[in-house]
Amino acid sequence: MPRFAANLSLLFTECAPLDRFKAARAAGFQGCELLFPYDHAAADLAQAAEAAALPVVLINTPGGNWAGRERGVAAIRGCEARFRDEFDQALAMAGALGAGLLHVLAGVLTGLAEGAAARATYVDNLRWAAAQAATCNPALRLTIEPINGHDMPGYFLQDFAEAQAILAEIAAPNLGLQFDAYHAQRITGDARAAWDDLEMMPLHVQVAGVPGRHEPQSGEIDYPAFFTQLETRGYAGWVSGEYHPKRSTTEGLGWLREASRG
Repeated sequence: MPRFAANLSLLFTECAPLDRFKAARAAGFQGCELLFPYDHAAADLAQAAEAAALPVVLINTPGGNWAGRERGVAAIRGCEARFRDEFDQALAMAGALGAGLLHVLAGVLTGLAEGAAARATYVDNLRWAAAQAATCNPALRLTIEPINGHDMPGYFLQDFAEAQAILAEIAAPNLGLQFDAYHAQRITGDARAAWDDLEMMPLHVQVAGVPGRHEPQSGEIDYPAFFTQLETRGYAGWVSGEYHPKRSTTEGLGWLREASRG
């Protein structure tokens, strides 16, 4: 079965940030991801991860003014210089943490007329980022992720076919797809069918229950069957729990124990 990681920005929030690594390891997770680690010293995070024997699998590029509805700027025309500065910041953080994956946030568009310009900007920025990463950190791989418009209105990338078309156009060996089953269910209505329809193997998978984005153990997605799909197709990457626990994190980890036994 897949290797499971915990999103420590959403899980184990009962603990202080640096204590979440040991809590996740004790609960049975083999790795972790951090949405936005930039408010902490990289050395402190790296030390906490090493002490817990819990590798950092993935981080995001900076999200910007989250309260102001920013969600990155990779597709935002006029923000190219800012994107490059923030990407270099993310490269440094990923290197310090030993993260193997860096999710490049596309951003929220402010008008419908920006679609074509946003796509061109996104492609140019991703092409530059892939080249920059290959030079600075050859082991690092970049991901892009379709995110549903219900949860994140205006987000540029909301379609798996478009994501795959962009990846094919850029054709960078260190740039690939991130598949969030929760978003796939909200976008397509059938996350498992969306997985089967993929033309390329994702680099990273995230899971959460639908609706509610709680534990991946009930609701619209049959997760035991989905995990079997991953194994059958030969997916060898990480599966990260990126959800909001209904109660305490540890109370809701029956899904992890069941999947690990499987």
